[in-house]
Amino acid sequence: MAQIVLVFLWVGITAYVLFGGADFGAGLWDLLAGGAEQGKRERARIEHSIGPVWEANHVWLIFALVVVWTAFPTAFAAVMATLSIPLTAVAFGVILRGSAFAFRKSVTELPLQRLFGASFALSSVVTPFFLGTAAGAIASGRVPTTIGEGDVLHSWFTPSGVLGGALAVGVCSYLAAVYLCADARRSGEGDLAARFRQRALLMGVLVGLIALGGIEVLHQDAPRMFDRLTGPALPLIFASGALGLASLVLLQMRRYLAVRVSAALAVVGVLWGWAVAQYPMLLGTHLSIDEGAAPASTLRPLVVCLAAGTALLVPSLLLLYGMFQSEPGEDARIQP
Repeated sequence: MAQIVLVFLWVGITAYVLFGGADFGAGLWDLLAGGAEQGKRERARIEHSIGPVWEANHVWLIFALVVVWTAFPTAFAAVMATLSIPLTAVAFGVILRGSAFAFRKSVTELPLQRLFGASFALSSVVTPFFLGTAAGAIASGRVPTTIGEGDVLHSWFTPSGVLGGALAVGVCSYLAAVYLCADARRSGEGDLAARFRQRALLMGVLVGLIALGGIEVLHQDAPRMFDRLTGPALPLIFASGALGLASLVLLQMRRYLAVRVSAALAVVGVLWGWAVAQYPMLLGTHLSIDEGAAPASTLRPLVVCLAAGTALLVPSLLLLYGMFQSEPGEDARIQP
C-alpha cells in the first residue's frame, strides 16, 4: 500500500516541478528583462502566460506536503526538523512571491511597481534554490530519523545541497523559457519568441554543464546516491540526457511545441531517476519505506481519497490549461 502512495506522491511532485517550476523560472526572466520600459513587453508576456495558472500550480505542493505528512509521518517530522532553515525560506518565498505578483498589477506608481517586481523576481529565484538544497540534503542522506539529531545548517549547506539548488534554479528557468517560446509565437510576438529561444538554449547548455559537474560532486559528497544513479537508475539518467540534447536540437529548429514535450520528459527522467536511486529508502540508509510508512488503517483510506481526488482534479486542471493555450486569433504560422 505504501508503494502505491509513493507513486501518487511522485506524480504530484513531478507535476509541481513541471508546472510550478516553470512559474518560478519565469521570475528569473522577469528579473533579467531590463528596465521598466525596455522589459515591459517581456513582463507582460510572462504575466499573461502564468497569471491564470500560477495559483493552481501550487496545488501540487500542498498535495505533496499532505501526502507525506499523512503517509510517512516519521520522515515528514525528521525532514521538517532538520531542514527547518531552507524550508522556512521556501515558505516565505512562496508567500512573498505570490503577494508581490498580485500587488504589482494593482499599483500604478512606478517605484511601487519596481519594488513588487523585484520582490516577485528575487523570491522566484531564491525559493527553488532552497527547495533544491533540501532535496540535496535528503538525497545525500543527511536527514537523521531522530528529531534533534540533525544538523540544521550543515545538513543542506553542502556541495550536494548547493548542487541541488543550482540545478533547481536552472531547470525551472529552462522550462520557463521553453514554455514561453510557444506562448510568444502563438500570440504573434515573434521577436519575443526569439529572445526566449536564445535564453532556453543558453540555460539548457548551462543546466547540462551543471549536471555533468554534479557527477563528481555526488561521487565525493553522496557516494550512495552516486552508486545508485550510476546503477539501477542509469537508464533513466541516460534517457534524460538524450532528451535534453534533443530539446536543444528542437529549439534550434524552432519546433516550440515539440520541445515542450522533450524538455518536460528530460526533467521527468531526472526526477524518476532520483526516485529509483532512493528506493527502497526514505531517508539515507536508516529509514526504509516500510519502516517509515503509516499503518495500513491510514494508508487504505488515503489511497481511496487519492484516487477520487485524481479523478476530480486532473480533468479540471487539463481544462484550465487547455483554455489558456488556445487564445483567439492565434497565428501559429508566424516564425521569428
